[in-house]
Amino acid sequence: MNMSEPGQFSTNALRGELRLNEPMSAHVSWRAGGVAERCYIPADVEDLAQFLKTCGGDEPVCFVGLGSNLLVRDGGLRGTVILLHGALKRIELTTEGLIYAEAGVGSPKVASFAAQNNLEGAEFLAGIPGTVGGALAMNAGCHGRETWQCVAKALTIDRRGELRQRLPQDYAIGYRHVALSEQGEEWFVAAWFQFTPGNGKSARTRIKEMLSRRISTQPLTQPNAGSVFRNPAGDYAARLIEASGLKGLTIGGAQVSEKHANFIVNLGGASATDIENLIELVRTTVKQKSGVELVSEVRIIGDGV
Repeated sequence: MNMSEPGQFSTNALRGELRLNEPMSAHVSWRAGGVAERCYIPADVEDLAQFLKTCGGDEPVCFVGLGSNLLVRDGGLRGTVILLHGALKRIELTTEGLIYAEAGVGSPKVASFAAQNNLEGAEFLAGIPGTVGGALAMNAGCHGRETWQCVAKALTIDRRGELRQRLPQDYAIGYRHVALSEQGEEWFVAAWFQFTPGNGKSARTRIKEMLSRRISTQPLTQPNAGSVFRNPAGDYAARLIEASGLKGLTIGGAQVSEKHANFIVNLGGASATDIENLIELVRTTVKQKSGVELVSEVRIIGDGV
């Protein structure tokens, strides 16, 4: 296949890897959860398109990158999980000066790639512990910047394997929220990012500063899924959780981090049920004590036991 034009492909036999009864604990950052009936690791965008054509119209399909904001219940998942990390990993600088990155590329890699090419404005992506696909799907952000502020256009795929180029105006975009304005089921497979020409050395310095701050303030040595709750307007979820006396609270092997109250960590052997119950306990307790209804950033899917 000629990959010189992103989004163009021909029809070939499937070349990816199909796994049955795959433990999803190996594919989510919490390292907990049940099994998926089947998982597919595509060889590339073309192969993904061909595979989706084999899926039934009513078969559940779930796309997973690093699983850094995902919890799979202990009863597992019916249908098919598409594993993108390490699969859709193409990243390049286009002739127009845009960065084309596929959905399986880690967000921090986009930041470093931009700096290598003397582009500025991508540094915040170094603080997002997920893939491009996840960042696009939830408008991930940090340090006052959000993913869709940098997106020139996106490449999506539907369950018929058809690709479309989408513009930001095709979506309703908000804080940790992205929704297609028209009806239809599509998934992100790539995006073209636009950043500002500048000083790559300065960008690399800012990336190092952001990573250093992240290491000092977040429990990165323990399995976690990043911030569990969205920050409410004018406040911080971590402050509300700590003020409610919940820092260090434990259910089973899951704990509200003692380092950052808006993180829940797996102390070892936590079940997805432990984590979900702790999320709900934090939410209800904060509501009772402060009157604020925290909204989870974490996507919880699958069946209970």
